[in-house]
Amino acid sequence: MRLSVLDQSPISEGSTGADALHNTLDLARLADELGYHRYWVAEHHGGPMLAGGSPEALIGPIASVTEGIRVGSGGVMLPHYSPFKVAETFTILAGLFPGRIDLGIGRAAGTDPMTTFALQRDRRQAAPDDFPQQLAELLAYLDDSLPEDHPFSRLAGVLPGRPELPVPWLLGSSPQSAIWAGQLALPYAFADFINSEGAGIAKQYREQFVPTEASPVQRTAVAVWALCAPTDEEAEFLATSSRMSFTLLRQNRLIPVPPPEKAVEFLRREGKSPSGGRPGRRNILGTPDKVRAAIEEVAVEYGAEEVIVVTITHDHQARRRSYELIAEAFDLEPRALTSPALSSPR
Repeated sequence: MRLSVLDQSPISEGSTGADALHNTLDLARLADELGYHRYWVAEHHGGPMLAGGSPEALIGPIASVTEGIRVGSGGVMLPHYSPFKVAETFTILAGLFPGRIDLGIGRAAGTDPMTTFALQRDRRQAAPDDFPQQLAELLAYLDDSLPEDHPFSRLAGVLPGRPELPVPWLLGSSPQSAIWAGQLALPYAFADFINSEGAGIAKQYREQFVPTEASPVQRTAVAVWALCAPTDEEAEFLATSSRMSFTLLRQNRLIPVPPPEKAVEFLRREGKSPSGGRPGRRNILGTPDKVRAAIEEVAVEYGAEEVIVVTITHDHQARRRSYELIAEAFDLEPRALTSPALSSPR
């Protein structure tokens, strides 16, 4: 089983978005050294908690400070963009970093309706819900399959990074995404940290998968929220930061990631036990052995050959330590990197 990282670039209370982005570079370098398979960055807009508003802007710097790990988007929220622009951007990245770039594609807005509207170029009316058409156009640019009489047909052949191409993935947390991924023979990554009832959806993807010459076998990854520490008590304490953030998110009160001491007091005032993870979501937290067993259980449940781990803590060093402990628990083979290490994160 492969282990990978999804980084949402969390902004801790008392720090800045710039600090969070520097921490992303530092964590990517660590994940490469530890032997994780891929490092994806998320897309979220218009909030104080997550700094990753532009995966395409982060992927190049991440790939520049890493050597062996695959780097990509988890994902690009395609409804905000022109398919041709996305194809150009990611072939440039693939040309600069051959064999290492993934293009994870999502349908969600990654934000609230007003910010979604702010992201539109044409604001005379709401953008159409034409994701299937957008996705088909994007894939046609990458595999140069637009019909000869299509007005954009010549553009596929002049994508700037050719012959290098990114590997497209479809991301999802609902049955419809599984149907599209299966019909289009795309690798599929399911967001269990959003919807922990997705095992049947992943099975539906495999059942509906239509193999092609370019993509003869299905590939399933599952993204889980996990936090590892030397003791269960420490993991539960660190997890209170995320628990407070998500409790307030449900009340439409967006905040930076709070320190656990503040989160513990908040949860007590709310009449909630400080132990445990985020409300209403699967929570994998505890010691290395406990976290490994839980991750393996999820992989079996989903029939997944890869698990992508997302972790949010207030303290960046605690997040680093969590990924170190998980790597040790799974006996990942470290990479011997040749370039100098990064300077300390902010």
